[in-house]
Amino acid sequence: MASENSQRTRICGRIVLHFLCLLLLCDGTSTEIRYSLQEESKVGTVLGNIAKDLGLDSSALADRNLRIVTGTKQELFQVNQREGALFVDRRIDREELCSKTNPCLINIKAVIENPLEMHQVVVEIVDVNDNAPTFIDENYNLEIVEYAMTGARYQLEGAHDPDIGSNGLQAYKLSPNQFFRLETEDLGDEGKIPFLVLQRTLDREHSARHNLILTAVDGGKPQKTGTLSITVVVSDINDNAPVCGKQKYTVTVREDAPDGSFLLRINATDSDEGVNGEIEYTLRNKFRNGASELFDLDSKTGELRIKSGLNFEEKQVYDLKILAADKGAVSLSTQCNVLVKIEDVNDNRPEIDVTSLSSQIPEDAPPGTVVALMGVTDLDSGMNGQVVCTLPKDIPFELKQSSDSNFYSLVTKEYVDKESTPFYDIAITATDLGTPPLSSTKIIHVEVVDINDNSPVFVQSPYTFYVAENNKPGWSVFSVSAADVDEGDNSKVSYSIDRVNSDQSVTSFLNINEANGTVLALKRFDFESLKTFQFHVLATDSGTPPLSSNVTVNVFILDQNDNVPVILYPVSSNGSAEGVEEIPRNVNAGHLVTKVRAYDADIGYNGWLLFSLQEVSDHSLFGLDRYTGQIRTLRSFTETDEAQHKLVILVKDNGNVSLSATATVIIKVVEPKEAFAASDVKNAVKDEEDNDVTFYLIITLGSVSVLFVISIIVLIVMQCSKSTDCSSKYLQDTNYDGTLCHSIQYRSGDKRYMLVGPRMSIGSTIVPGSNGNTLVVPDRRRRTSGEVRFDYYL
Repeated sequence: MASENSQRTRICGRIVLHFLCLLLLCDGTSTEIRYSLQEESKVGTVLGNIAKDLGLDSSALADRNLRIVTGTKQELFQVNQREGALFVDRRIDREELCSKTNPCLINIKAVIENPLEMHQVVVEIVDVNDNAPTFIDENYNLEIVEYAMTGARYQLEGAHDPDIGSNGLQAYKLSPNQFFRLETEDLGDEGKIPFLVLQRTLDREHSARHNLILTAVDGGKPQKTGTLSITVVVSDINDNAPVCGKQKYTVTVREDAPDGSFLLRINATDSDEGVNGEIEYTLRNKFRNGASELFDLDSKTGELRIKSGLNFEEKQVYDLKILAADKGAVSLSTQCNVLVKIEDVNDNRPEIDVTSLSSQIPEDAPPGTVVALMGVTDLDSGMNGQVVCTLPKDIPFELKQSSDSNFYSLVTKEYVDKESTPFYDIAITATDLGTPPLSSTKIIHVEVVDINDNSPVFVQSPYTFYVAENNKPGWSVFSVSAADVDEGDNSKVSYSIDRVNSDQSVTSFLNINEANGTVLALKRFDFESLKTFQFHVLATDSGTPPLSSNVTVNVFILDQNDNVPVILYPVSSNGSAEGVEEIPRNVNAGHLVTKVRAYDADIGYNGWLLFSLQEVSDHSLFGLDRYTGQIRTLRSFTETDEAQHKLVILVKDNGNVSLSATATVIIKVVEPKEAFAASDVKNAVKDEEDNDVTFYLIITLGSVSVLFVISIIVLIVMQCSKSTDCSSKYLQDTNYDGTLCHSIQYRSGDKRYMLVGPRMSIGSTIVPGSNGNTLVVPDRRRRTSGEVRFDYYL
C-alpha cells in the first residue's frame, strides 16, 4: 500500500512539473511556482527546490537571505537557505485549512534580497482519506406505530465526512432484515440523507423492537466506514408524524445583527389530535460549526433567534437540522432543514504586516531603492475586503503595488538629505473600500545615513586682517573658521595653508593650527619692508572622499613708531649731523640762513617730523620754523654780536613714544667781502653735496613710490567690485621743501582713516586714543560701508 502511495505521489509530481513548464512557456514574465502536496505529509517533506525552479544560484542563497512569507499567523512551510528546498514545517490538515473548498490552495511568497525580489508560490493541498464517516450519535431510536403502511419513509440522521471528492461519503448500507430497506437521497453539497422504507407491516405483538445497523462508506482507498445502531420501537395509536411547512427554510442575516434578533419561525403540523398533535422543536446540530451555541430555538413556538455574535469571516453558511416531534405516547418526528446565510459587513480593519525592512538608507540612495516589503490583509469579503494603501504627500517615498494587490513595496521616489531631515517616521495607511471605510496605520521608522556631500564653508570670505608690525614670532596673529553641516567624521574640519596657490615667499613665514584655524607668524613683521600680503587657507573635512574649500586672506601690516628720524642735511664728511654756515654781517631780519632736512621711514604721526631749537647761543638772533626746519635771522647783526653761533636742532616724530635726532649748525658771521669770497667756494662745494643728496632722495622716493604702486594694485584687485579712487597730487605749500609726504586713506563704518607720511595734509584732525599713525579725515562725500580710498602724495 505504501508503494502505491509513493507511486501516486510521483505521478502527481510529474503532472505538476508539466503544468509548471506549460505556464512558463505561455507567460515568460510569470514568476509563479505551483507545487502539490498531500495533507498530513510528514514534517520535513520536500515539495520542491525553489532556487532551482527560479533559476537562482544556490551558492549565494545564504547571503541573499531566502525566506518564505505566508501572510498567515502560522508558518506552514520553511525553506532551506543553503539548498533552496521548500519543506513542510508543521502538520497540515486540509479540512482545517479549507473545509469543503476545492481545490485547496495556499499562497506564499518567496522573498530574496540583494537585490530584493519576491516570487509567488502556490501550494495545492491534496486531500487524502484521513477521516471516516461519523454519525452524530452512535445510537438512534426510531419509533414506528404498528399498522404503519408499507412504503412509509423514515428519515435517519446522515453521516458526516470532512473529506472531499472520492474520499468523502459515497453510500450507506443497511444490515439485512425482513421489514426495512434503505433508500438514499442525494442533496448535492448538503450530503446524502438515508431513509428507512417499510417493506412489511409491523406487528408489535410479534416483535416490539427491531435492531438495525446502518453503515456509511466513503470512496477512499482503503475505504473507511462509520456505523449507526438503529433501534426501531413499534408503538400503538399515534400514527401521524409532524410535517414541516417547507422542505427547506432559508434566511439571510447581517453578521453584526445583535443578540436575540429574530430570524424565522419553523411551522410544522401534525394531523393527530391532543398530545399526539402537539409539536416540540429541538436543534439537533452538534458538529464543529457550533450552531447550537450561536442560535436559540423556542421549543414551543419554533422561533429561531441569534444567541451570540455571528462572524462572516469564520463561517458564511449554517445548515441547521431542527427536529419537530409530537408528544404522543410513541412520539413521531420529522426533520426540518434551515439554511442561515451570513451577510458580510465591514467590521474588520485592514492589517499591515511588514515582512522586510531596511531601517537605514544612505543619502545617495537612488530613487526606486526598496525600503520595506509589506503585505495587507482584510478578513472581510467583496468591497469590504479590498484595501488601498497610501502615504503622506510631503515625503520622498512612494508605494509600489504587486500584481496580486496584497503586497506593497515602499521605495524612495527622490534623493533624501540627512541635513534637512535626519529621519522619517513614515505613516502607511491601509483603507478598505467598505461603507463606511475602515483603516489602520503602520509607522515605519527610517533613518537617513549621512554621506560626505557638503564642503566646509568659511564664516567669512574673504578674510581681511590688520596686524601691527613688530609682532612676536611664533605667536598667533589671527584665526579663520569654517563649518561643515555633515555629521561625525564628515563634519570634522582641518585647516592648512594652500601653498600651491599662495606666494611661497609669504607662506614661508606663516603656519596654521590644523585643528582650530589659528594662524601663527614665524617672523616679525616690518611695515617698512612689507605692507600687505595675501594667501589662501584650505578647510578639509574628514569624510571619504574628503571635501574642501578655500578662502582668500588679506593681511595689512599696521605701522608702529619704530624708526628714528634721519638727518639728511646738514651732514659732515664724517657722517655726523653737523654743518657750518657763513652769513654776511649786514643781512637783514628774516634772512634764510639754512634749512635742516630730515626723513622718517614711518607714516602718519609716526613719520610727521617737528623741528625745535634745543640749544642756541642767542635766542634773539635766530629763529627755527618747527615744520620746515628753516633757520632765519630774527634781527640785524650789531657790532656787539659774536662772530660765531652754535645751534642744536632737535628733530622728533609724533609717535606715541616719540623718537628724535639732533643736528648741529655752526653759524659764522663774516664781513661782506669775506662772505662773497667764501660764497663762491661754498657754492661749489654745496652744489656737489646737493647733487649727492638729490640723488639719494630720488632713489628713496622712487623705491617708496614703487612699493605704494604695488600695494595699490593689489588692493584694487582685491576690491575689484568696489569703487577705488586713486589720485596723485602735490601739496600746494609756499614752504614746500621737497620732503617726502605720502598717505593712505581708508573707510570703516562712518569714519574715514588716513595713514600719512612725514607730513600731514592740512585740515586733518587727530583722534584721541587712536593709533599714532592714523588720522580721521573729514568726509564730505557719501560712500558705502567698506569703501577704500588711496591717496598718494609726493
